[in-house]
Amino acid sequence: MPTAAPVRRLDAGHVTELTAVAAELLDLHASATSPALLADLAPVCRRLSPGLREALRPVETADGLFVLRGLSVDDAELGPTPGHWSTVGRAGARWDVVLLLVSTLMGTPIAWDGQQDGRFVHNIVPSPGQETVQIGASSSVLLTPHTEDAFHPGRAHLLLLCCMRNPGRVATTAASIRRTRLSDDDLAELALPVAPILPDDAYADAQRFGGRPAPVPTLHAGEEGLSLRFDPAYTPVEEAGESWRAAYGRLEDELARVSVAVSLEPGDVLVVDNDMVVHGRVPFTARYDGTDRWLKRASVRVPGRRTRPASEAAEHGYGQAAIEAFAS
Repeated sequence: MPTAAPVRRLDAGHVTELTAVAAELLDLHASATSPALLADLAPVCRRLSPGLREALRPVETADGLFVLRGLSVDDAELGPTPGHWSTVGRAGARWDVVLLLVSTLMGTPIAWDGQQDGRFVHNIVPSPGQETVQIGASSSVLLTPHTEDAFHPGRAHLLLLCCMRNPGRVATTAASIRRTRLSDDDLAELALPVAPILPDDAYADAQRFGGRPAPVPTLHAGEEGLSLRFDPAYTPVEEAGESWRAAYGRLEDELARVSVAVSLEPGDVLVVDNDMVVHGRVPFTARYDGTDRWLKRASVRVPGRRTRPASEAAEHGYGQAAIEAFAS
């Protein structure tokens, strides 16, 4: 069983190529949120060198993740960690573009109309008053291992977390369903649509949606192997039957057994297969002095992927719509 995340290292030439293209795009369009910049992503990526495109290929092992290493962050140039995502402004904008380029090489970046004003790159920082909430802005509690945006059928296939600052080496946790050992009975039980997954606290509009929550399968055995859809903090487990609850508990135990802790360094990009891997974060004490942990997050869909049950197509998604950066 792996005890650490695989590392994929960019060489100096590829780092220079990637960061230079990001800087050129930002100079041309002035803002990392510009629709014109988003439209340029795909054609620009087609011009990147074959070696760089190969280095930035998607996840391809049962671990379901890797750390992309070799990029470096100038801490002084970055400025202080903001106290809330809405106050970031242009801070770290070049990194937004780097992350969008990496995302585009792996698929199609997506945003959500109901989260962080529809931005394609989210800023994950601890925020006063949200220390104990089960969202990325929390700090003092364990962020329970989960599938990103598990409540929605249009959730990302890949999740990218780019580290801007992590002075306390706060660990992100990750566990792959394909490293677990579950009985055939448990696999069959958890493949049944028994309990719904509700919208998390980052989606206030979705939580007010009037449609009835629909139960969804936790596990799915697809063409590419076993996948999962898992968010215990927002799953009303107590409403399910005893045998399903027992199987769900054994799944939690297995995910904990195979979990790895990844302490990202500035410039690292953690690439997570959101169909195979649940991720979380260990607790830490936020200082709110401009030096706190700061990640940038991007979500990616992979066109044509078959890792989810066909029944998801009928879900309402609690009224939330995903926005694609460009036509795939």
